[in-house]
Amino acid sequence: MKNEKKEPKKIKRKLLDKYRLVILNENTFEERLSFKLTRLNVFVLASISVIVLISATYALIAFTALREYIPGYSSTALKKKAVELSYKTDSLQQVISMNERYFSSIKKVLQGDVSVVDFNKDSIVEAIKLEDTEIDLSPSLEDSLLREKVAKEDKYNLFESAISASNFVLFPPVNGTISEPYNLEEKHYAVDIVVPKDAPIKATADGIVIFAEWTPTTGHVIIIEHSYGLISVYKHNGALTKTQGDLVKAGEVIATAGDSGEFSTGPHLHFELWNDGYPINPTNFIDFE
Repeated sequence: MKNEKKEPKKIKRKLLDKYRLVILNENTFEERLSFKLTRLNVFVLASISVIVLISATYALIAFTALREYIPGYSSTALKKKAVELSYKTDSLQQVISMNERYFSSIKKVLQGDVSVVDFNKDSIVEAIKLEDTEIDLSPSLEDSLLREKVAKEDKYNLFESAISASNFVLFPPVNGTISEPYNLEEKHYAVDIVVPKDAPIKATADGIVIFAEWTPTTGHVIIIEHSYGLISVYKHNGALTKTQGDLVKAGEVIATAGDSGEFSTGPHLHFELWNDGYPINPTNFIDFE
């Protein structure tokens, strides 16, 4: 029992026994510094130093750019770039979806699968944003009568005030004999002009090319959007000299005449004019001969 009591006292004495640490000048043996220490003080001081060192190392790695050099940590710049690419990908998917619906509407125009009601003012641009089946667009009786009255008054009144204000002139795309005239009852919303093969086809007015592709039925087709809601369509071309998105001037060559497409019966130009979604007779504004 006495040995057991002496053991804790012995350990306590060893921990609390004081030692003196003296720093001397080696040449003169002059005392420079001295410290009174115990084993317990040394142990506590060493423990605190280790904890501080570990904490400082963790903070340095976790909250500074040095963590990028530690395996397992990703780069901040890489994360930022990944987020930006994610946003761009989402935006591109929306643009692709809108373009697909846009081209679908254009194909309907090229194939003649439209009517005056379906091909309204917003059929090219707004059709990509809203399907007709999503809301009820049926007009009331009074609205229908008003629409019919206004349509009859303005159907051939092609941007009258705008033309006088800006001297807007339609340039003949080609000169030649009209083989098939505009016929609204037969849904032939164009004039067919007989021209020599490879004759230059010119833009009827300033505008931007919104479609320039080849289709099985109408061959090489180019469509130009002009001011005041006017759209011009050129079909059965032999070749196109402009691409989608090009800006063109009135009288500028945009294609060469040809006989492309299943519906073509010889070298000619199939020329259409649309204003605010309504087909108009080109011969009312252009002299082709």
